[in-house]
Amino acid sequence: MRLLLIRHGQTPANVNGVLDAEVPGPGLTELGQQQADALPAALADRGIERLFASTMVRTQITAAPLAASLGLEPVVLPGLREIEAGDTQGKSDKVSVQLYISTVHGWSGGDRTTRMPGAESGLEFFERYDDAVRQIEATGVGVAAAVSHGAAIRTWASAAADNTLTTSAPSATWRTPASSSSRGPSPTAGTWSTGRASRSVVTSSSTAPRWTRPASATDARERNPMTDGRPGTSWYRASRP
Repeated sequence: MRLLLIRHGQTPANVNGVLDAEVPGPGLTELGQQQADALPAALADRGIERLFASTMVRTQITAAPLAASLGLEPVVLPGLREIEAGDTQGKSDKVSVQLYISTVHGWSGGDRTTRMPGAESGLEFFERYDDAVRQIEATGVGVAAAVSHGAAIRTWASAAADNTLTTSAPSATWRTPASSSSRGPSPTAGTWSTGRASRSVVTSSSTAPRWTRPASATDARERNPMTDGRPGTSWYRASRP
């Protein structure tokens, strides 16, 4: 199965640099709607058979134009929602942002027992996101798209893919664009694929791969993965042989 993970369009919280992971959350800005409207053309040739979104309003609004163009009804999966902000919810100060970022980076690095203060632990996040992906794969389609969230996509994908630009899989790609712009519509999408012969979509923590980041890419630790509303900053691609 090929899974396209699509980060929602820009929101008012993105613009204001606010950590906002409460359900249902805000809608989109004018630019965010333009980004959503650009998805059908951008993904027209991907052969999408099923479409999914999280319980948060911003993903459902982002999915709507694509759903209409494909004649699909988006399926809402709670597990695709953003990583909970807990005690940092609604805050934008540097200390709160760094606390959020350092916690999710710890999860990506294998420390999944750590809990986001006042919210879920890494174990709980991966359990519910893995479950959402298993539900998507259980549909049996060849290509599916899921509209999710920046921090959730980055954190899950960095642990789930096993070929992130390593020498053993030189043909694989996994990248964060080195530059991007907020001046026009540009959807934020990427793919994570598994071969038909291998039905498993979960990599155990004992074999979790390294997340290899191109040297030219902006260091994600210097950005707020939830509030960075620049198009393209949540674009990932990984493929297995």
